[in-house]
Amino acid sequence: MRYWLGLWLAFGTTAIFADTLSIPIGQQGDSHAALPYPGQLRSEVLNRFGLPDMEHPAVGKPPITRWDYRDFSVYFENNRVIDAVRDHQPSNRRETP
Repeated sequence: MRYWLGLWLAFGTTAIFADTLSIPIGQQGDSHAALPYPGQLRSEVLNRFGLPDMEHPAVGKPPITRWDYRDFSVYFENNRVIDAVRDHQPSNRRETP
């Protein structure tokens, strides 16, 4: 019992003194730009954003399709949007090793 208590005292309290380390990885596109929303029809996305730069074929069951635009990708299940994701935009700042 004293062995476990000693381990807890030695390692259990170290989290109290932990620092937060923040590492910038760039920006995730323009956060103000509109994206398609879940439930939106494929035809509505086409009317609002135009033809995609690339259309990936459907995969799986139910079929999931991805359309890639310049700054984001849209995922469809059958004919409806299930998600839209901004593409990673790396920062121009160079990190020093």
